[in-house]
Formats: sequence, structure tokens, C-alpha cells
Amino acid sequence: MLQPDFAPAAIRDIAMGFQASRVLLTAVELKIWSALGGDRLSSAVLAARLGTHPRATDRLLNALVAIGLLAKSDDLFANTGAGRQYLVETSPDFIGGLGHSVSMWHAWSGMTDAVRQGAPALREAINDRGEGWLEPFIAAMHFRAAQQAPIVASMLDLTGVARVLDVGGGSGAFAMAFARHNPGLQAVVFDLPNVVPITRRYIEAAGLSARVTTVTGDYLKDPLPGGFDLVFLSAVVHSNAPDENAALVRKCAAALNPGGRVAIMDFVMDQDRTAPAMGAMFALNMLVATDRGDTFTEGEIRGWLSDAGLAQGPRLETPFGNAIVIGVGR
Repeated sequence: MLQPDFAPAAIRDIAMGFQASRVLLTAVELKIWSALGGDRLSSAVLAARLGTHPRATDRLLNALVAIGLLAKSDDLFANTGAGRQYLVETSPDFIGGLGHSVSMWHAWSGMTDAVRQGAPALREAINDRGEGWLEPFIAAMHFRAAQQAPIVASMLDLTGVARVLDVGGGSGAFAMAFARHNPGLQAVVFDLPNVVPITRRYIEAAGLSARVTTVTGDYLKDPLPGGFDLVFLSAVVHSNAPDENAALVRKCAAALNPGGRVAIMDFVMDQDRTAPAMGAMFALNMLVATDRGDTFTEGEIRGWLSDAGLAQGPRLETPFGNAIVIGVGR
């Protein structure tokens, strides 16, 4: 809660927070850190390398220095250690998918109209948005999931689990983590026609093609394959409306072997929907980016599990702000 004595300054800081974000995202679009690499360059030389306007580039670089994302000495600009590690594209620690934040910027700019109308401006289906949107989106999801997946694999009891279905699995990061955690496990990633070729590239790069395979389909329209001991949904239900999730969970239950489990990982909101704070913000992201997506309470998620004929399993708290709610086949 804002204290009265500090409220004006704090409110202004919130209002102007977009400036540093836009500086970062413009630099991401221009690939400034990769263009610098290990060099120390004047703004004019870097502008020539980037094909940008010299004075405008200089002012952008100065702003990046001001917020700590570049270094400057003797009128020469260079990457910081963090910039080299996280923002140069060839680095193994590159924060992939910041390009998706650029897409989010444009979507969030339409929030006022979305709140007035209850829906975003008309958006193409994922398969119609083009590689310029899809590749950064999958990269962003992979960067997040690759860090979370080993933790989740250790939290879920995979003993005796022979087959896992990762619904809407994107890059396959979770399916691959499950396979690494349990050497006897086979995993299947189910995702859209434009996504699956990207999924296969990630799986092949990891050397797991023999144990992690793909099936193409739309989980809202198509049946899921069957015969699984675990059906896993990460960051899926927030993209859908409640009725769509209820139907999807029924499909997941039908895909289970007897005694198998459905595990739903997402933001799980308190009953008043104000916590966790990241989930409250993400509900707005779904407002501006999807037709009917939202974040949901534990009661809503458990209602879908019950309606699908599943017994209620535990709720597991992750260290990164999501929870896992589990339903168990009978």
C-alpha cells in the first residue's frame, strides 16, 4: 500500500516505468549487444554496423548506459559482463524470447480498449501469426520452461510413470526434463502444426528424439492420444475460457491409463483474485492477448478435475510462483 507522503513520487515512478522497458526492447529489436560483441565502439561506428541513424543511436546507447545495460568510457560503448552473458545471442545464457516481450508491448498498448470492450483487438490464430511472432514466443517459453522443468520433474513422483503426454508443450522442455529424470520414461508433446517443427528442433538438439516424440493437433478441437500415466499441462489453461478448460480436462482424463494423473501447472489465484500479484497482472496479459484467456482459482481448476471424473490430488507449490494442481484417475 502506498504511504501518503510518498504516494505522488511512487505513482509517477509506476507511470513512467514504461520508459526503461521501451529502451530495452528497442535495443533487443536492434540486437545492439550482439552487434557490439566484445568490441568498444563509438556510437557512429555502431550505427553504421546496425544501419541506424547516428544521433538517434547515440541517445539510445546513452540511455542504456544510464539504466546499467551498457558501459561507456572515452565516448566508446561496450557490453557489460551481464550484457555479454545474457543479451548476446551467441551466449549459452542468452535470454531467448525477449522478442516476444516486444509483441507483448504492442498488445498491452491496447489495454484501455480491451477493458472497455472486454476483448482484445482482433488477433490472428497462432498458426496465422507468422514466424516473426511464433519463433520468439516459443523461445521465450523455452527459456522459462528450461529453468523450471528440472524442478518440476523432481517435484512430481515419476516412479512407475512409463508414458507422459505434454499438452501444448511448445519447445518440449518439460517433456525432455521428465525423460532425463526417469530414464525409462517416454514422452509425447502435443501441439499445433506450426509449433511441432520447432519442437522437433529443440528435441533433436537435446539428443532425445528416441524418447520424446510429437503429435500434431489442436487440443481444443482434436482428440488427444491415449495410454498415458501422466498428462501434464503447463501454462495452458490460462489461454482458454472456463468451458474450454473443462472440455480439455475431460480429454486429458480420457487419455489416462487407470490410476494415472493429470497435473495442471499455472498461476493459481486466491479466491479474491488479487494474489499472487504476478497472476493478477497475467490475467490482464490474457485480456489483451487472447479472446477468452484468464487466470483461475484453485476451486475452478478442481471443479474441472471433478467434472472429468478425477479424484482430487495434492496441490504442489513451486519456487517460481506457479502451483501444480493434480487430479487422479480412478
